[in-house]
Amino acid sequence: MIVKPDTLLRWHRDLFRWFWKRKSRSRRSGGRPPLTQETIALIKQMAQENHSWGAERIRGELLKLRLRVSKSAIQKYIQEVRKSHPSNQNWATFLRNHASQIWACDFLQTYDIFFRTIFVFVIIELGSRRVAHFRMTRHPTDQWVAQQLREATPFGEGPRYLIRDNDNKYGDSFEQVAAGIKVLKTPYKAPKANVPEYATICERFLGSLRCECLDHVLILSERHLHRVVKAYTEYFNHARPYQGIKQHIPCRPERPDAPSVNGELSSRPVLAGLHHDYFWRAAGCIGQGSGQPQVTCH
Repeated sequence: MIVKPDTLLRWHRDLFRWFWKRKSRSRRSGGRPPLTQETIALIKQMAQENHSWGAERIRGELLKLRLRVSKSAIQKYIQEVRKSHPSNQNWATFLRNHASQIWACDFLQTYDIFFRTIFVFVIIELGSRRVAHFRMTRHPTDQWVAQQLREATPFGEGPRYLIRDNDNKYGDSFEQVAAGIKVLKTPYKAPKANVPEYATICERFLGSLRCECLDHVLILSERHLHRVVKAYTEYFNHARPYQGIKQHIPCRPERPDAPSVNGELSSRPVLAGLHHDYFWRAAGCIGQGSGQPQVTCH
């Protein structure tokens, strides 16, 4: 025999592939047109912004925009952008979905004029960036921290989630007071959970408190520190625009009025002139009060 039967069959299969390749090439001019770069970029954008969407879900979204793309083509571009991205939600997505129900607490260590340590305990609401509670002490204990959480959540009014670190100041008494709250501990060696955009909004406030206030004041006593932090907290909640919420104020007016062109631009010193609060005073109210609108935290 010149050739074996298997060789003959293999030659036939190769010839069949060559035949269909030439036949499909001749019809390619009348087939489906290639995708545009704008459509490809849109598919990748949808895949990056919606990790739970599959090819069929993205195909349906494209059909809504009157863009017809095959499922296989969508799967091809999904694989290019999801090689290193997990399908589950990250800290940023979790915080955006539950920001109005999440609080965070943390300690700031500072010193008085005689270099004695004072701890400032702060609880902040992540959705509005409002400082919900603060106190200071020289000797923070588990019972003291539990009492602060009790004062911040009167009559059972509190958040659904509370983010804290793994400090040993949070003990059994704190856990008992937080029985109706799901406490979320920041994990060890997890930089993605500790960047300012995600779980350390409270730490960002403490950094602002230190840089904008405490670094410019000599603290004489614990009572003096309380007055300084109270003045800064009221300024932060009611007058200071915050970058994390698009330059809004944490406690915004319920019905903010547009600036009056006939009014007068006034300012109020904060912390003896360390900062200033600027606002429009109505023309008919010049010399009568501060002219600031009533605000409520929500």
